[in-house]
Amino acid sequence: MSSATSDPLSALVALPGVPDAVDAVRKAVDRVYGHRVMRRRSNEVTSEAALRGARASAALAGADWSLEEVRRRTDFGGEGEPRAVGAALRLTAEAGQLLSVWRQSPLRVLARLHLVAAGDGMPGRADEGGTDRVGRPRLAGEGVTEPLIELPAPDADEVAGRLDGLARLLLAGTEAPALVVAAVVHGELLALRPFGSHNGLVARAAERIVLVGGGLDPKSICPAEVGWSEQGRASYVGALEGYVSGTPEGVAGWIAQCGRSVELGVRETTAVCEALQRGAA
Repeated sequence: MSSATSDPLSALVALPGVPDAVDAVRKAVDRVYGHRVMRRRSNEVTSEAALRGARASAALAGADWSLEEVRRRTDFGGEGEPRAVGAALRLTAEAGQLLSVWRQSPLRVLARLHLVAAGDGMPGRADEGGTDRVGRPRLAGEGVTEPLIELPAPDADEVAGRLDGLARLLLAGTEAPALVVAAVVHGELLALRPFGSHNGLVARAAERIVLVGGGLDPKSICPAEVGWSEQGRASYVGALEGYVSGTPEGVAGWIAQCGRSVELGVRETTAVCEALQRGAA
C-alpha cells in the first residue's frame, strides 16, 4: 500500500504552495511563543486570544460586534446577533475541554460543539429556524440555516458518509502537519454543513481544537478566526469554493488561506503581547 493511500492527509503536503504555508506558519507561531511576555503572562494572553477569536468567529456568522461591545455585554440570550456572539464565546470556552475526547471520538466532539452552540436548545427540540435538532447531524429532508455559506449543501446520506470517513482518517493518525489537518477538518465541515445551523461556528471551533491538539498552538494563543475575519467573508467563501472543487489548486489554496489566517492570528496576539509589555492592556 502506498503512503498516499495509507495517509491521504499527509499526501496533501505535496500540493503546490502547501510546504511554504506550513513553514511560514510554524515560524510565525514560534516567534510569538518566544515573546518575553509569554514567560510570565501566558494565561492572560490565552484569555485575550480566546475573546478575540470568539468575536471574529461571530463576525463571520453575521454578528460583527466591536471587541469593546463583546467585553461589555453580559446578556447573550436573545435571538439574532446576541445569540451568535454568545454561541461563539461558549464554543471557545468549551473547545479547550474537548481535546482528549477529540482524539477518541471526533464525531462526539462535533455533536457536543453543536449542542453548546445552540445554547438553550435541548435534545429533541427544534433549533433556530426549526430546521434541525441539536447535537446530531441533519436527517433527510432537513434544511440548513447558515449565514455566509451559500454553496449547495450535500444530502444527509452524503453528510453521514463523509463525516464517518473524516473521523476514520483522524483516528487512523497522520504524519500531516497540524495546519493541514485543521484545514481539512474546517473545510469538510463547512462543505458538509452537517447540522441545521451553527456550522461555521462549529467548524472554526474544530479547527482550533486541531491546531491546539496537534501541537502547533498548544496554549491556544493564535486565533485563526481573527485571520479569517480580517481577510473578509468574500475571501473566506472563495477559498472554500476552491476546496469544495476538489482540484489540487483549490485544496492547496484553501490550506494556504488557513495558514494565512493563523499568521494573522499570530500578528493579533503579538500586538496583545506588546500591549501587555507596555502596560497598556
